[in-house]
Order: sequence, then C-alpha cells, then structure tokens
Amino acid sequence: MATIYYESDAPIDALKDKKVAIIGYGSQGHAHSQNLRDSGIEVAVAELPDTGNFKLALQHGFAPTDIATAMNQATLIVVTVPDEIQGQVYKDQIAPNLVVGQTLGFCHGFNIHFKYIVPPKDVNVVMIAPKGPGHLVRSEFEKGGGVPNLIAVQQDATGDARQIALAWSNGIGGARAGIIETTFKEETETDLFGEQVILCGGLTSLIKAAFETLIEAGYQPEIAYFECMHEVKLIVDLMYEGGLSYMRYSISNTAEYGDLTRGPRIITEKTKAEMKKILGEVTSGKFAKEWVAEYRSGLKKFNDLYAKDYNCQLEQIGRELRKMMKWVNAKEV
Repeated sequence: MATIYYESDAPIDALKDKKVAIIGYGSQGHAHSQNLRDSGIEVAVAELPDTGNFKLALQHGFAPTDIATAMNQATLIVVTVPDEIQGQVYKDQIAPNLVVGQTLGFCHGFNIHFKYIVPPKDVNVVMIAPKGPGHLVRSEFEKGGGVPNLIAVQQDATGDARQIALAWSNGIGGARAGIIETTFKEETETDLFGEQVILCGGLTSLIKAAFETLIEAGYQPEIAYFECMHEVKLIVDLMYEGGLSYMRYSISNTAEYGDLTRGPRIITEKTKAEMKKILGEVTSGKFAKEWVAEYRSGLKKFNDLYAKDYNCQLEQIGRELRKMMKWVNAKEV
C-alpha cells in the first residue's frame, strides 16, 4: 500500500519566512503561486515580459521578474515551464544561478527521469505533482479543499528535502486531500502511459473511430456526435464518482449487458499488446527522445496531426451542436 501524508504530516514551517520562486506562470504555475501566497509564503514569479502569462501574473498582484532575480535567496525553486523547453531553460538560466542548498521542485518528473536536466549533487531535487490541472488546484484551494498530490524525493542534499516538499504540498492544498509517496520514475512513466493509451490518445481515437463508423453506415453526424462524444462525460462522471460498479449500477440493464459482452471485443488482447509496446517505448526513453526531437525540429508532424483533427467532421459538428447547449459553457480554440 502507498504511503499517504496529510496536513499533520506536512507542517508548512519548512517554508515559513522563506522565499519560493515559481518559474513560469502557466497552468500549474499560476495555481501554485497564488495558493502559496495565500498560505503565507513569500512568492517570486519569473515569466517572460509581454506574454499573456506575464500580464495574468500582474493581474493577480505579482511583479514578475527574470529567472535569476526570482531565484535569488529562494529556498525552493518550482519549475513549471513546459517539458519540452525545461532542459534549455535550466541550462541557460537556472543552472548558472543555483546556490548550494537550494531545492529544485518539479510538477512532473520527465526531465529529471530522462536526464534532460541533471542537477548538481549539492541541491535538493523534489517533486509535487497535483493529480489535476492548475485551475482545479486553485479552485479547490479557494473552496477550502485540495487536489491529491504525488510526492517524490530524487536528491536530498540538505537532509530536509522531504519536509520542504511536504510544506510545498501543504501550501497549495494537497495535504488537505492526501499526498501519495512515489518516485520520479513511477510518476513519469505512469503519467505518459496513461496520457497515451487512455486519457488522451486512446480515448480520442476510440471516439473518432466510433463516430466514423456510424457516419459511414449512413447515420446523421449530429446523432453520431451525441452518442460517441457528448455522452462520454455522462459515463465518465459516474465512474469518477464511484468506479465501474457505480457506473454499471446507474445505467440500464441493456447498456450494462452490452458493456460486459461487447467491450472486450473492442479492447482485445491485441490492443493490450499494443499498450505494452507503448509502455516499453515510455520506459526505454524512446518516446521522450522522439518528442524532444520533434520539438527541436520545428513541430511539423505535431502541427500536421493537430490540424487534421482540428478540421475533422467530428470537431466541425461539435462546434455547431455545442452552441445549442448553453449549460456546457463551450470553449472553442
């Protein structure tokens, strides 16, 4: 069983009267900055001038600076810039300004685990990874709750790296929900695998294939959209609240029988074998190398694939149908 820490195990004292530097004011950065500040911690934000995130930080009452200034005298430096640029940002701007005894904090283990960032031995390296997007980390904190966090200590140079990480998690609300012990390796590999085979890659491909099957059989695209895209949320919400059993308890007997008998015909042993292959690509570092190379070469494949899906029939129909559903609060990009 996993080790789980709560507020009584994670005193915020390790960061009291200390400075925390947040590098990047994006999805996680804005939430960590505001939550830590509201918890009584001094926060310095580093963000590029004249960007949307820089302006947002100003709106939220921060005075964003360059990385070196933010890091000066900071006990904890939280790196929240995107995975694909972290290595270069670290090499050019973070590493030259690191001081013995400081703590480097990450919200995802990608760059540390795959060694795109290799910190010196005289600094702490820790991770607090909220199991939710930044806007949820912020909104739950404001409600008096929190999002569960993962904690990992990769390098403990000062002897109190875990206490600093626990205090960080407490400061953003994670200790209210629970902090689960993990490693950089486990968090990175399970996160990438989950994104690729179910949460993003698997789910989107399943939705598109089902939609196209109905269209090719002559059904109206609007009806296919509702059945294959819109209603996914209804089922996922039931699983979110009570697992597979509660979902099956809540649906009709007809739907449940179809689930139990036809589902295994869609996700077959061949599918599972492909999942194992994808996991192997993750654990070997093959995916990480591929992604970093794609970014460094200009993202041509990435942009081509994105554009293809952006303009597909499923998305075009969805944009029109969501205009009919005022309760959805549709967000088009």
